Amino acid sequence: MAPNPPPPEQSEFEHPAAGHAKRKRPSAYAIEPIKAFYCFLAANLVSAVFAPIQDCDETFNYWEPTHYLSHGYGLQTWEYSPQYAIRSWLYITLHAAAGNVRRILPHSNKLAEFYFVRYVLALACALCQTLMFLSMSSTINGRIGLFFLVATVISPGNFHASTAYLPSSFAMYMCMLGAAAFMNWRGGLKTAKGIFWFATAGVLGWPFAAALCAPFVLEEILLNFFGDKDAALRSLLRLTRGAVAGLIVVFADFCVNLFFYQKPAIVWWNIVKYNIFSTDRGPELYGTEPWDFYIKNLILNFNVWFVLAMLALPLFLLQKVLAPSNQGFQSGLRTLVFVTPFYMWLGIFTAQPHKEERFMYPAYPFLALNAALSLHIILTALGNPDPKTLVGKIPARLKLLAVVSMFALSLSIGLARVYGIYTAYSAPMKIYEPLWSGIDGQGPGDSVCFGKEWYRFPSSYFLPRDMRAKFVRSEFRGLLPGEFSEAFGFRSGTWRPPRGMNDRNEEDPDKYVELSTCSLLVDTQYPARSDLLPPNEPDYIADRENWDVVRCEPFLDAAETSLLARAIWVPNLDIVPEKLRREWGRHCLLQRKK
Repeated sequence: MAPNPPPPEQSEFEHPAAGHAKRKRPSAYAIEPIKAFYCFLAANLVSAVFAPIQDCDETFNYWEPTHYLSHGYGLQTWEYSPQYAIRSWLYITLHAAAGNVRRILPHSNKLAEFYFVRYVLALACALCQTLMFLSMSSTINGRIGLFFLVATVISPGNFHASTAYLPSSFAMYMCMLGAAAFMNWRGGLKTAKGIFWFATAGVLGWPFAAALCAPFVLEEILLNFFGDKDAALRSLLRLTRGAVAGLIVVFADFCVNLFFYQKPAIVWWNIVKYNIFSTDRGPELYGTEPWDFYIKNLILNFNVWFVLAMLALPLFLLQKVLAPSNQGFQSGLRTLVFVTPFYMWLGIFTAQPHKEERFMYPAYPFLALNAALSLHIILTALGNPDPKTLVGKIPARLKLLAVVSMFALSLSIGLARVYGIYTAYSAPMKIYEPLWSGIDGQGPGDSVCFGKEWYRFPSSYFLPRDMRAKFVRSEFRGLLPGEFSEAFGFRSGTWRPPRGMNDRNEEDPDKYVELSTCSLLVDTQYPARSDLLPPNEPDYIADRENWDVVRCEPFLDAAETSLLARAIWVPNLDIVPEKLRREWGRHCLLQRKK
């Protein structure tokens, strides 16, 4: 429950054993659910249309297997080898089914399938966000629900996470449904439903996301197991039903993976085992980051909302000390339960050496919730009209100006960040457009090759039918993806162990092809670094003797651009100091001269 909400919006709960909550008067801040849904959906559709693929894992571990199920060929990573089996085929199948719906509609092609899946993700995310918003508005406080909506919609974090085809994004969706179920006590406690959604987040999405359920389950235990016997029995029944629902998800995932891998595989356990219990391998092979990585990242993606989220618990405790309410233990416990998931997640993953932006996605809704709670507490304090207090002496217009300025600053920074990401890194999703209308000399079976830019490939959905992605040698010495087998019947590549795979990120030379076999090539040219090229990464774009430029798009030269211009969009105007302007390269599709 919100700490010390003003009387018109005050939330009142009976003990959970009563099975229902008292009705509230409508909030002055309440907005219609359908309007909230439209706000969430509009923001998510912007992401679906314009968000670049920021993580090569999204391409190779999710889009490529989906392409394989739908079109019979695609690139395969070691994670899909039956020997390791750390990716869920049920998760892939759900998205492939969405893409196949687009295939039966008019004017379909692979690129249309790609964006259709993104639109479905935008819709699913908006529905989950709306349900969490409704639970917060009706159960906690209408103003907090409104702030949650604003913090979510205008944040660059939502632009990145809402339509990313990643288990961490899917886990974010399911965690919102789980939190909404646990928050809403109207009509009885929904513990079993909440556990089911968190279990789905862990089994089909990311196993570690299920840990976000812990504060809510602990609340159930504290409020019921230490009460009367009947309440304890009802609580035990709810928890048991939730556990059974979770096991059903586990069983469904096991059956689907058994079909595809042709062997028993508990995927979620394989993920945990590899990431936590590996001794000579594990996620550290793919890089480590300093302890403050997530703090910097969340400041970029949520700006002032991240600061407010971090202040939620201190502000709540300070308010309890300075302005104690008569709402009692249950109210205070609920608030602690609501603010704990974000702190818990941030603490756990800050302690891990291997860090990536997507690891924070499941906690994004809880960050927005914490920020909304903090802003609500601050506005409640600022609303004190007593002229004897320091706050009461501040003119109301000045208070309003401060709040409006904060919203305007957050919106401006958020838009600058989103537009900056789009203009800087959208080239890999644009350069393949000429292939769809056809270029001179283009034919079936052509290969599009990647050297140093292998990790920027947006997926086979961007290439016409039967045009394959291949790799030529660069300075990279890790393990590149191979190809799913196409030789032995229906989807045999899902159960046939591929050659040259390992879980130690060790290079396999068989993953490369000779440059002479490449009809097309993708490369990036950075003029500021043209004299510092390593032996295996020549400037193919400048090689006019062998390659023609089909299409080029501007691409940010991050190494030569200032921190500010990398973080947000900076206009290229004369009034902007040269050292703060963005430096550019060219990301190009090349065709071999005949």
